[in-house]
Amino acid sequence: MLGSRRSRHRLTTALAGFGLLLTGAAVQVGAGAAAHAATTHRVLFDNAHAETAGNADWIISTSQPDPLGQDSSPSAESDWTGALSSWGVSLQKTGDYSLKTLPSGSSLSYGGSSSLDLSNFDTLVLPEPNTLFTSAEKTAIMNFVKNGGGLFMISDHTGADRNNDGYDAVEILNDLMTNNSVDSTDPFGFSIDSLNIASGYPAAISDSSDPVLHGSFGTVTKSLIANGTTATLKPSDNSSVKGLVYRSGYSGNTGAFFLTSTYGSGRIAFWGDSSPIDDGTGQSGNTLYDGWNDSGATNAALALNATAWLAGSSTGSGGGGGGGGTGTCTAAQLLGNNGFESGNSTWSATSGVITDSSGESPRSGSYDAWLDGNGSATTDTLSQSVTVPSGCSTAKVSFYLHIDTDETTTSTAYDTLKVQVLNSSGTVLGTLATYSNLNAASGYTQRSFDLSAYAGQTVTLKFTGTEGSKYQTSFVVDDTALDVS
Repeated sequence: MLGSRRSRHRLTTALAGFGLLLTGAAVQVGAGAAAHAATTHRVLFDNAHAETAGNADWIISTSQPDPLGQDSSPSAESDWTGALSSWGVSLQKTGDYSLKTLPSGSSLSYGGSSSLDLSNFDTLVLPEPNTLFTSAEKTAIMNFVKNGGGLFMISDHTGADRNNDGYDAVEILNDLMTNNSVDSTDPFGFSIDSLNIASGYPAAISDSSDPVLHGSFGTVTKSLIANGTTATLKPSDNSSVKGLVYRSGYSGNTGAFFLTSTYGSGRIAFWGDSSPIDDGTGQSGNTLYDGWNDSGATNAALALNATAWLAGSSTGSGGGGGGGGTGTCTAAQLLGNNGFESGNSTWSATSGVITDSSGESPRSGSYDAWLDGNGSATTDTLSQSVTVPSGCSTAKVSFYLHIDTDETTTSTAYDTLKVQVLNSSGTVLGTLATYSNLNAASGYTQRSFDLSAYAGQTVTLKFTGTEGSKYQTSFVVDDTALDVS
């Protein structure tokens, strides 16, 4: 019954009034360090396919899988070791990203129990792989993208077979797109050219609305080729493919040095050279090139804006997910009973979750959704299905969240709240955020996430609160919304 579920929490609330201080930094579970806001964009960098063979060093840190093991608060590229350390450190410093590396000897998977399974990430970065993906790995990658994941594919020139196994990145990435069990009919709408372009500064197209070219990390004007390749676009196979940066003298469907596309509910970015992401630093003995800081290009902005777009943290006309398409859009708020004032109508919830109990004050009205808060092993859920219109350019889900806890730790997430998007079969398409007892704070904080990648689909927004067996943590949700325009 509701009274017995919450009796322990009411005692906690009373104690708080006499000076019990509940503290917690806003971090995503597993992030390893406190950040200024809940970390929501989870990126996995691949190092399981010879990304450090030869003179290459395409890693964000030598500490793997967690770069925070090398330095938990990096401020400069040299705080982490690897030719991609500038990329990793730049993302880490925002406080909005959780970064991991798939170490050498591992395999890519999707739908498994490993903490490095692709289902636990928003974006996968393939920085010039030099060994073929297995059939199982290709299936995992394709399904990950199809179900809403972001894929960043970075190639190098033809003949860059760094481990001398007979395959270079051009062949490996083309094999991924054309020889898999999910969709081998040119699913992303492009193929990588067998070329070795010695040098150049490819220019960005003029499109002020594109979120990759004009994003929160800056404006992209040019990139860099230092022995690389391009791609041929095939819009007849996938109309969402879009060239953003072109080799000098090329446009349209040929000579695309950087491009974006979508597949299913996911997003894809392709870059034709690894030199632009190389920051010139790495492990001893490697011959590296500092393209990241090249004054003639804007490679850092391009890499970071693209990462944000792939992770779903930016919106715009540069693509945005399966089932999209065009059409009219009427601005609206789509969630039913969004403030819970109609009690248990519209939402599916664990008994007692939607409540007008005085133990937790709602942000507005009389009702809220109160998950956990028992001080015993408990899992509470709250969910609602909704159709994201295909004709709208913006789809943003938001909610206000309050967390309080009896946990005294400042480092361990014992109790968690996951916010996820599921399809009609109950398969998790993406985890928007994970909060924990470490996020406890007074008052409500609004959280918002981009759902435009799910345009044209009926999805389920689900909150899952999981509490340990000793001290209570309450996750209180109110004033939800799904605004489209």
